[in-house]
This record gives sequence, C-alpha cells and structure tokens, in this order.
Amino acid sequence: MKPPKPIPLKERAAIVFVERARLDVKDGAFVAVSADGTRTHIPVGGLACLMLEPGARISHSAVVLAARVGTLVTWVGEAGVRLYSAGQPGGARSDKLLWQASLALEPAARLRVVREMYRVRFGEDAPREQSINQLRGIEGARVRASYDLFAKQYGVVWKRRRYDPDNWDASDIPNRCLSAATACLYGLSEAAVLAAGYAPAIGFLHTGKPRSFVYDIADLWKTKTVIPEAFRIAARAQRCEELQMPLERTVRLACRESFRSTQLLSRIIPGIENVLRAGGLLVPGPAPGAIPPAIKNKAVGGDVGHRG
Repeated sequence: MKPPKPIPLKERAAIVFVERARLDVKDGAFVAVSADGTRTHIPVGGLACLMLEPGARISHSAVVLAARVGTLVTWVGEAGVRLYSAGQPGGARSDKLLWQASLALEPAARLRVVREMYRVRFGEDAPREQSINQLRGIEGARVRASYDLFAKQYGVVWKRRRYDPDNWDASDIPNRCLSAATACLYGLSEAAVLAAGYAPAIGFLHTGKPRSFVYDIADLWKTKTVIPEAFRIAARAQRCEELQMPLERTVRLACRESFRSTQLLSRIIPGIENVLRAGGLLVPGPAPGAIPPAIKNKAVGGDVGHRG
C-alpha cells in the first residue's frame, strides 16, 4: 500500500474511546474486533486521539498504522479518570522544543506567557505586579467560581470539586461528569501538543507533572467547551431524566459534539503558538552544523513536528 498522507489535526474528528475490544488491522482497515468477532471500522487517520480503556487490546500492526497517520494512542483508566501511557504521533521538532524550554527557563518570559494564558482564558488582562504563584491562586478561585455559576445556570446540586480516582463510583454525579469531560479535553490537547512538536512536561502555569503543558493548554478552552457540557448532563441525571447510554459515555459524546461545533481542533495549535509568542523570545532555527536528513521526505499535509 502507498504510505498514508497525514491529515492536519484541525481537519480531524476529536477522540474515540474503546473498551472490551481488540484493535487490529484487517484487510488494510483499522478495526475493533469484539468478543463475538464483530468488526467495527475505525477511521484512525481522521482521529486526533484514540483512548483505550480497560478490556481493550491493540496489535503491533494497529499501533504502527496509528503512528504512521499521526493519531495519538493513549491507555486510560475506566472513564478516562487516569492516563497511564501515551504513544507519541510522529516526531517532535527540536526548534519547537528549544523554544518552549527557553521560555520556561527565563522567568520574565515565563511570566509573560502565563499572563497571556490568563488573558486568553478569561478575556481580560491579568492583574499587574502578580507572581506566577499568585496568578495560579487567582485562576483557581475563578475556576471554582465558574463551577458555582454553571451549577446555578443548569440547576445542579453542587458542593465542590472532589473525586477519588481509586473509587470512581463514590463520586457524586457532577464530579463524575466533570472528570469524564476533562479527560476528553486532556486527550485532545495532548494530541495537539505532540503533533505540533512541543513537550507535554514543560509547563508554565502547571509544573512538575508529565503533562503540565497539556493542562496549561486544556485550561485555555475548558470553561468554553467541556465544563458547560458536564454540568448540562449532570443536571439531566440529577433530574432523573432517562439517558440513552451510561453517564460517562453521554458526557463524552456531548464533548465530542462541542469540539466539533466550536471547531476546537482548528484553534488549538495556533493558540499554542500565540501564547508562547507572548514570551517575547524568537523561535530558534536549525543549528548551523545540523546534519540534514539522509532521505528527504516529500511535503505532506500533517502538522508541524510530524514526520509524515
């Protein structure tokens, strides 16, 4: 078969969750095979992220095909409450990584990036003369206030943000909805971060976590996409309205529709670059002594950072 041509991330569907099925490549197609042998075709080249829940298995050939088309494969806990591992789509470009690292290491540049993230997230400039720790505290307070506002808007009985990843069913309905919704956004954001050639661990507001930068980027869109959907579904569940499917799956489908209607994928990668440019440091070019590729690939339609 001819090598697949990567589809730009902005033109892809968002995410697909798979549980209790075996992923494989059959007759040239990426399929999920259920216990009774039923095949379900998955257009893997048109996805940003494939999230594998407990009970899912994946073959070597399926991983290879997903990597070739630039689709992020992640292994998650039930309902996505934990992310155990992720396979990187394509290859990260060193110039993007060096730029990101230099911004994070320069205190003044890092603060400018955090202030721009605040502006994008809340639609107003951050308070002046505030440190990153102070801005982190202000953002946390504003997010908690947004939970209260959405709870009132949708008529949800809301206490506070709290859940135990080791005891999922012990959480109340709004927290389960929020956890499932944010898991969708984190998977999508990590796919964008990796596809654009950045490092998930090098964060600006969030630090010290393997996916600090993923949380930074996801937070830019959270209150405009997944939080309203989570509270909307929670309100239906608390009113004892009959849902056509389990609660978490209902939330995922609602988030997927939100990603589509807001055209989120077309905005994430440009959004990453815009907030980083606020740091004021130039993007480094290739090193003078860099060795060119032994085999030059033809131009492809993937995102920057993707090997094609």
